[in-house]
Amino acid sequence: MRFDVMTLFPGMFDGFRQTQIWKRAEAGGLVSCDFHDPRDFSRDVHRTVDDTPYGGGAGMLLKIEPLVDCLEAIPRVGKSKVLLTSPQGKTLNHPKLLELASWDQLIIVCGRYEGVDERFIEGWVDESFSIGDYVLAGGELPAMVLMEAATRLIPGVLGNQESVDQDSFSSGFLKYPQYTRPVDFRGRQVPEVLRSGHHELIKRWRDEQALERTSRLRPDLLGDKQSEPHKKR
Repeated sequence: MRFDVMTLFPGMFDGFRQTQIWKRAEAGGLVSCDFHDPRDFSRDVHRTVDDTPYGGGAGMLLKIEPLVDCLEAIPRVGKSKVLLTSPQGKTLNHPKLLELASWDQLIIVCGRYEGVDERFIEGWVDESFSIGDYVLAGGELPAMVLMEAATRLIPGVLGNQESVDQDSFSSGFLKYPQYTRPVDFRGRQVPEVLRSGHHELIKRWRDEQALERTSRLRPDLLGDKQSEPHKKR
């Protein structure tokens, strides 16, 4: 998968690209990434990319000309989609990330200031996305969230594909509780069933715990899915 990110602050992604999962994916040729600054496509000596909105109002808007020129300069690869980070977009979830991970190229336009000229959204953006019902200063952090979440779904990125298959949301349920050594820490013990070596009992316990945890913490995920998680896997 190829990511192309349109951002006024490409330096914000330097630390992100040093994370282990991303470095391994990029080194293995599973993902690639390039950054494009709309300022490089500004039409004045001051590299202006924003202006006041018609009709008045607080803040500034990203201008349409540098956005379109920047976008049209990005080479398209295979099946490509243009995404805009926006608090008005649909909130990312696991099914949506699975769909996005199937594309060859995602072009992510990072919003900034009070937003972007609506004509750019209408004419050049395929869809908008959000990571929650709140507002950030810009779209760089949402872009990183999408990039990491989509990348780890690409086969071969993680060392063990089972990590993806058993993640929360992959089965429609939250993940069961997990433990590691020591067996006893200040009186808090690892459940005996996990130490039994009985794989069928362990699986049944994990399924029950996943359903209980989802019912308690995220009942909205269940809907009419009241069956045990193992029936979904």
